[in-house]
Amino acid sequence: MESSTVANAGDALFRPVRAGNAFEETVERLLQAIRLGVVGAGERLPSERELAERLGVSRVTLREAIRALSDAGYVESRRGRYGGTFVNDVLPDPPAADGRKVDNATLEDALGLRHVLETGAAEMAASRSLSPADRQHLTSTLAEAAAADVGDYRRKDSRLHLAIAEVTASGSLTTAMADARMRVNQLLDMIPLLEPNLEHSNAQHEAIVDAILAGDAEAARRAMTEHVEGTASLLRAFLA
Repeated sequence: MESSTVANAGDALFRPVRAGNAFEETVERLLQAIRLGVVGAGERLPSERELAERLGVSRVTLREAIRALSDAGYVESRRGRYGGTFVNDVLPDPPAADGRKVDNATLEDALGLRHVLETGAAEMAASRSLSPADRQHLTSTLAEAAAADVGDYRRKDSRLHLAIAEVTASGSLTTAMADARMRVNQLLDMIPLLEPNLEHSNAQHEAIVDAILAGDAEAARRAMTEHVEGTASLLRAFLA
């Protein structure tokens, strides 16, 4: 029997924040949704009422968080019938690579967690009987990542990886993947984007998705392992 996608990345990110740091965590969740491509360039965030309810914060706190992101260049608020808060088409540049080093334990912790989560997600996704909607979700996010330019690649790449977690139908896994991916993206923002690596990454993405769609769990895990190990090698080379 085919199963439908029930683990939604929006649900994973727009979950209740902790009361002690409501403003800071609201900013963090909104920024995660933007940087991971869950809300894409030019797209509208959920309404203030819906977001406040899902995040478990007051609308005053939410508006303060949105204003902070607007001031930082990530979103803009529009009035009128078709108004709301929209993600800017062009986002602020990530920090420039400057030869910074990262504590080895911190680096290996992030890479180890990513390896376990992403290889497991690929294997689990391939083990399920996916619905037409699931399959379309994977192929469309794959195509968007393959077509992305350098400036938007990180978001589209992240969105594809989250899509793989989503079709596992595990909300907890999708939440963990989103958090782990933000950690990895912070590291990736510290190194240059190498176009030959992006071409190789796209080919690996295709192999991963092909294996998932074919229901070959072993091949999906193997392809994802190769993919995340390649990224880990680059990060170690530049940052360790």
